[in-house]
Amino acid sequence: MKFLVYFFLAVAFVLLLTVIVAAQPPGLPGTPSQAPIDGGLTLLAAAGGGYALKKLRDRKKSESDQMDDLDL
Repeated sequence: MKFLVYFFLAVAFVLLLTVIVAAQPPGLPGTPSQAPIDGGLTLLAAAGGGYALKKLRDRKKSESDQMDDLDL
């Protein structure tokens, strides 16, 4: 009998503790602030396009050099 009393007291304590120690207040958070992605995204896209163009030109030049070596 004594065990059941302690058990129910422990369960009640844990349930009350979870209500008291809430990590966040109830309710939905507000709307987030919008991040400006205008300038940085444009620069990143331009740099990526330039890099891709350089790689394509290097590949084409490498392929033409290999063809010239075979013609000798």
